[in-house]
Amino acid sequence: MQTFKRMNLHKPAVFLDRDGVLTVEQGYVDAVEKLCIFPYAAECVRRIHDKGFHVIVVTNQSGVARGLFTEVKLKEMNDHLKQQTGVDDVFYCPHHPEGTVEEYRRNCNCRKPGTGMFEMACKKFDIDMINSYMVGDRAGDIIAGRNAGIKTILLESGYGTKNLESDVSADYVFADLRDVPEIL
Repeated sequence: MQTFKRMNLHKPAVFLDRDGVLTVEQGYVDAVEKLCIFPYAAECVRRIHDKGFHVIVVTNQSGVARGLFTEVKLKEMNDHLKQQTGVDDVFYCPHHPEGTVEEYRRNCNCRKPGTGMFEMACKKFDIDMINSYMVGDRAGDIIAGRNAGIKTILLESGYGTKNLESDVSADYVFADLRDVPEIL
């Protein structure tokens, strides 16, 4: 487990998974045209910013390792997501240990529940992790937040509590992203 600087450096972040949180969960989305952003996403990001938080996406995107889409296509989707929602940045893991694309087939610390994407975000944004949150719709998101030492929020708008891959308990469980700014 990575040890993060535990002091109030700048400002905290709300880390968001992509699918099931900002976008509709549809499996492996392979093009901008198929990325279905929730209609309330941009307003929620604005409200989180207004509360004094960075809003940063941390997303596993093993479709790259599986050969379903290229990293170039993924970057196009990330740019579109930033433009449409106002998130500060998107960090992604294109790896998977069983990938079919050799370049991306590996175990890594950036794949959630690892903390590599959080570490990259902390280096770029000087984040106060003590007061930060991880918001996701899967067990891996909640475990990643726990591994990073931050509060966790599970949303029902994606996989949610009915489809958890393992027995985890989040600090909060909400219907969707619209509930998050209220607790910040």
